[in-house]
Amino acid sequence: MVRALPFIVIIALMVWAIVDIVLIRPERVQGLPKPAWILIALIPVVGPVLWILLGRQRLNRRPATVTGPKAPDDDPEFLRRLNHDAEQQQRIRDLEERLAELDDDDPKP
Repeated sequence: MVRALPFIVIIALMVWAIVDIVLIRPERVQGLPKPAWILIALIPVVGPVLWILLGRQRLNRRPATVTGPKAPDDDPEFLRRLNHDAEQQQRIRDLEERLAELDDDDPKP
């Protein structure tokens, strides 16, 4: 079984490369047409490696530009919320002071 493992891996790699060539969108194939890449993928080890390195165009999964703010203090909405929260805290303190003054004015029975 151990002796057969390299052959199984090579055949699996070839099958994967051929299936990938057949299923990939034509605009992502580079260099040669799909039928030529299928023939190249039939060459053990070298064919699938060439397909992976040269034949298929990689997808760029990262966004090209960062559209949002980089830090919280660069975000205007975040700063607006902070300002609003600070104003609200000040209003609460003012109301508590007024309430304490009103409590002090009440005569005790």
